Amino acid sequence: MPAYSTNMRLKFPILALVLELITIILYALFVSYDDGKSSGHHGKDNSSAEHSENPVALYPMFQDVHVMIFIGFGFLMTFLKRYGFSSVGVNLLLAAFGLQWGLLLQNVWHLEDGKIKVSIEKMINADFSTATVLISFGAVLGKTSPVQLLIMTLLEITTFCMNEHVAVTMLGASDIGASMTIHAFGAYFGLAVARVLYRPGLQNGHENNGSVYHSDLFAMIGTVYLWMFWPSFNSAIADPGTPQLTAIINTYFSLAACALAAYATSSLVEKKGKLDMVHIQNATLAGGVAVGTCADMSIGPFGAMTIGVTAGIISTLGFKFLSPILESSLGIQDTCGVHNLHGMPGILGGLAGILAALLGKKEEVYPGMQAAALASSIGFALVGGAITGLIMRLQIWGQPSDQNCFDDSIYWEVPEEDEEAAENLTHADHSKNKAEA
Repeated sequence: MPAYSTNMRLKFPILALVLELITIILYALFVSYDDGKSSGHHGKDNSSAEHSENPVALYPMFQDVHVMIFIGFGFLMTFLKRYGFSSVGVNLLLAAFGLQWGLLLQNVWHLEDGKIKVSIEKMINADFSTATVLISFGAVLGKTSPVQLLIMTLLEITTFCMNEHVAVTMLGASDIGASMTIHAFGAYFGLAVARVLYRPGLQNGHENNGSVYHSDLFAMIGTVYLWMFWPSFNSAIADPGTPQLTAIINTYFSLAACALAAYATSSLVEKKGKLDMVHIQNATLAGGVAVGTCADMSIGPFGAMTIGVTAGIISTLGFKFLSPILESSLGIQDTCGVHNLHGMPGILGGLAGILAALLGKKEEVYPGMQAAALASSIGFALVGGAITGLIMRLQIWGQPSDQNCFDDSIYWEVPEEDEEAAENLTHADHSKNKAEA
């Protein structure tokens, strides 16, 4: 029996069930329903009176974020021609575990009477915590086992919650759409893991590390869902009223401007002015990432558009020119190009937040604290990602060989493969019968 089968048959189900059992025990001890008197995330009170009257007021926003996590991120990664099951399926696995773990660790700092009182806002933030893992998943897509990825989810969300507490609660930084604490963090955590898990055998490419017509079309489903719902992602936990409306408007215009810039830049850098689907799938979303930190600040629609255009350009140029350099010079094999969609636009968002604070676009937001939060996010990501990568390298977890990377059939029952095997068996039987005759 191949080693990878043992990894799935024994280690994966045992690890998954043990993690879930531990989580259930912790929930039994520390988690209860919200009684309507709970304070908001990070200790702020997001209109408790309004919350008591309508505890599900944020549910539509929660559903929008949920769609982004499970459909948007999942389908965005289906561009690989033989890895679609894993892209969508493992995305669901990691998010399902991650949101449970994230809700626990995010709120361990804010226990009320020794309990975490679950509200819609806490569920939104739990979904946010899983986004960091799904971003990092893109950097190592196709090169890791489900066991390794569960370990990464456990460790990354733990690190994320530590950084979030430092950046937002202790430093008091404003990052309502989480350009720094989710996008930059998730990207550089994933890049650090990818660097530690570097595979010399893949430096000349792999036949399955590419797309076909229909796989790129499936990936565009993820792009469109993310693009449509990103205003909810950036505004979901903003203060009710004008700040929340401002976050929606800024994200709306940043995404629109970013799309134009990404299309134009793709046409400029490609031969004969044709569009590259990789750029369109990813760079069109960079405006949502980059405007996140200052989404609820009064930067004006023109300011949001400026951020969006800048993000679209740098993201597209990153896919065209920077990714090959990172792989050849630094040994960073970034499958989905998360550095271009989340890393650089996340840093751009952090810098935009510093500038907005300097211009006084939001009260009680200070440039120094914004800069410290950006540095904290990148620092936690690089150190945490490197440590996590070293743990994931341990042979006890198992991982696909270089030859078996980017291939669903290693960990999934694939119908096409079964049919092909059946046809081969039929042909073998016919040959045998003919030989006997």
